[in-house]
Amino acid sequence: MTNDLARWQFATTSIYHFFFVPVTIGLAFLVALLQTAYYRSEKPEYRRLAKFFGTLLIINVVVGVVTGLVQEFEFGMNWSAYSRFVGDVFGAPLAMEGLAAFFLESTFLGLWVFGWDRLPKRVHLACIWLVAIGSMLSALFILAANSWMQHPVGYALNSHGQPELNSVSALFTNPTFLWGYVHVILASLVTGSLVMLAVSAWYLRKGREVALFANSARLSVIVLLPVIVLQIFVGNKLGEIETKYQPMKIAAAEAQWESCQPCSFSAFQIGGGKNDKTPSQIIEIPHLLSVLATGEWNGAVKGLNPLQAEYEKKYGPGNYVPDVFIQYWSMRVMAYLGTLILLLGLWGGWLLHRGTLERSKLFLGISVWAVITPFLMNTAGWLLTENGRQPWIVQGLMKTVNANSPSVSSTDIWISLIAFVLIYIALGAADLVLMLRYSRKGVEGGEGEAGAAAEATTTPAMSY
Repeated sequence: MTNDLARWQFATTSIYHFFFVPVTIGLAFLVALLQTAYYRSEKPEYRRLAKFFGTLLIINVVVGVVTGLVQEFEFGMNWSAYSRFVGDVFGAPLAMEGLAAFFLESTFLGLWVFGWDRLPKRVHLACIWLVAIGSMLSALFILAANSWMQHPVGYALNSHGQPELNSVSALFTNPTFLWGYVHVILASLVTGSLVMLAVSAWYLRKGREVALFANSARLSVIVLLPVIVLQIFVGNKLGEIETKYQPMKIAAAEAQWESCQPCSFSAFQIGGGKNDKTPSQIIEIPHLLSVLATGEWNGAVKGLNPLQAEYEKKYGPGNYVPDVFIQYWSMRVMAYLGTLILLLGLWGGWLLHRGTLERSKLFLGISVWAVITPFLMNTAGWLLTENGRQPWIVQGLMKTVNANSPSVSSTDIWISLIAFVLIYIALGAADLVLMLRYSRKGVEGGEGEAGAAAEATTTPAMSY
């Protein structure tokens, strides 16, 4: 029970924190593009847009930082056995993230916020690009640590049976990391583009600042379309990597209990869990699972049952099959929403080509609500990644059941879990209210908006 509660707590805080991370990475990049356009053209509309969307970026960064701090304490409080076991490996990228990426991002965000008309234009432009780079570096170090849990590399076991890092280069050339990192960055750009598109579409539908927000709507579509195409390709390559190193994860994503060659992909199924290993598959797409999992038309995918037998022989008795229901539907939520976003991007690209993007009421209306899709897709992706590793907390080295803190009781975790949920609900409500307030306020307020928002919101982050 204690282990399960600790897992629930970490899953809750991680998923909630990851609502903010992609927005930060994506919006920082887009705001940098807007300010670059202003620097090159000196058109005031790009300056106004950069300050406007910069305000939303600041709000998101502040709440995201607060929610992320909790996870660092959870490692020590709830997962002390895990922390002692992997500290020599896991601590290195986390320290790099804090010392390099976080302080780079926060320092130059402060300079950017308060540097309007104070810093030279070129220096001020460099500040927002360094913020964007810093946010991407944060993701790089965190993903390097997480990818090591998925596929441990560059380590040796010491006399106590604990892994010690002996190759930093192996950590950052881990195939799981390389493809996973690109996958997360592209997902963040998709998220930022859809946030910018949703806000711009709302203004265009209302007929407010049409000439101004037509620019940001066009920019979001221009970024969204190639990025979502690349994301589908990268997601497919990541599936091939996971088939090689974590075949149980991929087999569970299709509820494939027996090996197959070639393998179909079902659009929908009834059953398929551990109590029903012969599901009724609806709309089977021949060869698609083979292509997604192996990159080959007739590729073989090993089933859950033979993999379970292999793992029992290698690691000893136990259940090595993750929750199939979560795997199966997380895969489909991610894939189906990604397809819908691709269609939206193609539609927007076609309207942009025709010059009617800002006048298409149907497209603009759908774009406003489409902002929900990347958050659902990102959450499904993390569920697929983390649930698919179970029962391992570090693949092949340490099981989750052995990783929690023995001195922490179920009551302790219940109290902190309830407290975190209540606090996060309050933070989420505050973030939503602030985002809606400033996004609907418009840009009529002119120069002081980003600075005012910064004074109201950035002090806690900068103090940290």
